[in-house]
Amino acid sequence: MSKSYRDGLPISPEKFVDQLMRLKRGSISRRDFLGLTGLGVATAVMARELGIMPTPAFAAENLGDRMSIATWPNYHDPATFENFKAETGVAVEVNVFGSNEEMLAKLQAGGSGWSLFVPTNYTISTYKKLGIIEPLDMAKLGNFDGSQEDARFTAEGTVDGTIYAVPKNWGTTGFAVNTKKLAKPMSSWKEFWDTAMAEGDGRTMVHDYQLTTIGNALKYYGYSFNSLKQDELAKAEELLLKVKPHLFAVSSDYQPGMRAGDAWMTMCWTNDGAQLHRDIPEIAYVLSKEGGEIWTDFYAIPKDAPNKPAGYALLNYLMNPKVAVKEHLANGAPSTDARVNALLPKEVLDNPILYPAADLLKPLEFGAAATLTDPGRAELMARFKSA
Repeated sequence: MSKSYRDGLPISPEKFVDQLMRLKRGSISRRDFLGLTGLGVATAVMARELGIMPTPAFAAENLGDRMSIATWPNYHDPATFENFKAETGVAVEVNVFGSNEEMLAKLQAGGSGWSLFVPTNYTISTYKKLGIIEPLDMAKLGNFDGSQEDARFTAEGTVDGTIYAVPKNWGTTGFAVNTKKLAKPMSSWKEFWDTAMAEGDGRTMVHDYQLTTIGNALKYYGYSFNSLKQDELAKAEELLLKVKPHLFAVSSDYQPGMRAGDAWMTMCWTNDGAQLHRDIPEIAYVLSKEGGEIWTDFYAIPKDAPNKPAGYALLNYLMNPKVAVKEHLANGAPSTDARVNALLPKEVLDNPILYPAADLLKPLEFGAAATLTDPGRAELMARFKSA
């Protein structure tokens, strides 16, 4: 076709391509595109089949040409966002955070610019209470199937009968250790902290995240990971201040240090542990025998999201099991979705880092909502970091 028409008059191929690109970006609707170019319905159907028009799932709303997601380090397959852009014309900007406290502060300040973010299970009720999270319109999430989700990991996405978040994946918090550098076997948080001040001196990292850093210091004494008791927090602070001079760094983005060999041991989440062990087999992932954290991360939409249509479109895209399975293979975190698990290779399902034995999971605790905004824990973490 060498010419297109508007009001019976031909438009140039250049203008036709310009309108086509506007359509792919979501700047104009499918109806406007047909009107501006004079394409008939039959031609439009043919054009869609040839791949020059967006699929119906993305054609109904103006998605714009960009959006932003707030998430965690090393948590997505970059190809996921590239493929989403190819399908919708929407470029995804990725903002990386190291703690839920950072995310909360950014959302409370307003104007985060995020149209989707990845909160952890224990934070969602607080976001709802503060009115900074969007109740999800499940009609826009046709790829999500709640009946296929493992109920152990999904309950906290629903508050007062309303769904505010849907699961991304679950995992645990343990520690990664380079067994060529630190050959003595370890199986507890007590051994982790003691080693940090001995053989691991100057080579150990902890999270820049109060929930896990304070929580795992509490485990040294056998206290609850979620303790808010002043005397127990005082003991945790005593340990952390004693350890601080021996640390290589306080950072939630610890893979670069471990990969370079600058760090030999680090507090670690499941997905990072799986990635590190996959690429450097001597790096082992350890779940402490005396307990620690088990968690679920969710997808949610901020109430002030600047591009909610694109946020919903990306979220629905991520809920497609064929997309999600690639995410899980890339980031190394276990899935809550039975449909995704059915697509995962046997060696992944048999990986003890991803799917630990039941006796190792039993003593683990989900984070408690109160820890997110507890001033005692916040002040403790601030003193630790500034020491």
